[in-house]
Amino acid sequence: MKFGTVPVDQAAGAILAHSVQVAGMKLRKGIVLTTEHQEQLVSAGYSSVTVARLEPGDCHEDKAAGMLADALVPNAAAANLRVTQPFTGRVNLLADGPGVAVLDIAALEAFNLVNPMITVATVPQYQQMSAGGMVATIKVISYAVPGGDVLAASRVAQNAIRLATPAYRSAGLVVTDIPGGPPNEKGIAAIRGRVEALGMEMNDVRIVPHRTDALAIALLETQGDLVMILTGSATSDAMDVAPEAVRTAGGQVDRFGMPVDPGNLLFLGSLGPRPVIGLPGCARSPALNGADWVLSRVACGIETTGADIAAMGVGGLLKEIPTRPQPRASRR
Repeated sequence: MKFGTVPVDQAAGAILAHSVQVAGMKLRKGIVLTTEHQEQLVSAGYSSVTVARLEPGDCHEDKAAGMLADALVPNAAAANLRVTQPFTGRVNLLADGPGVAVLDIAALEAFNLVNPMITVATVPQYQQMSAGGMVATIKVISYAVPGGDVLAASRVAQNAIRLATPAYRSAGLVVTDIPGGPPNEKGIAAIRGRVEALGMEMNDVRIVPHRTDALAIALLETQGDLVMILTGSATSDAMDVAPEAVRTAGGQVDRFGMPVDPGNLLFLGSLGPRPVIGLPGCARSPALNGADWVLSRVACGIETTGADIAAMGVGGLLKEIPTRPQPRASRR
């Protein structure tokens, strides 16, 4: 692509690089100049303009953006995404419903290395999305790029972006109650909001005493494709009431504790085919915490191992909690 200033009488067929005012109107950057535009420019006193001219083998920004989008998302319906029409070298990839973004990070990094003018920006890996949320934006920065670079970027990032949608339709919640403990209504409402934001239904809520036997029975009886536990007293050990209740009911606990704050006291396990999430006390608030990261992944059928939870520590400091003394080291 050639870019620079040319006399107005040589500008026909070129792309206007910068918007200009003529006769009370604006000729916007990016338009292809015509003889009529030349006349308007001359009448407005312009002798030259800055333009871009495509050379053999160049690909216009909109065509390039469309081709790149087709490579990143060859089948939008299968990827649960909506792809916008190219405009000013940009295509947006929008969530077609609730879910979490699943990205081929290595492929996307390779994509962005092909040519600085060819870019894709995304939300973080496994970011929870609502319907219509922007998962990624593809932007061709210059007015045209070499066609060979468009093909190269397309090859390295096939099927690199998709949205995983909920694999479960319903969830059950068991809340343990202790005398003088926190009120349950607010916490139940916050958790219901999280479940519904994922397009699921929280179809069973049970409140039981904070005892291993009572909780184990409730876990076996609770309806829902996945089960959550919210304890009236914080779970402080892998052998505490809630994890032990999962084992007593015939299930297993795979991970207790996560390096995300707020959210340290989460545990993850299973009871037969159903995932079980032991929620930290901060899940009583609708504010973002580690439970949101785990719930959204589990709900969308993404395998979440102990190693996955351990990896959440980088970026896992979500906020400082004002009620805690600072520095935190002064008190446990």
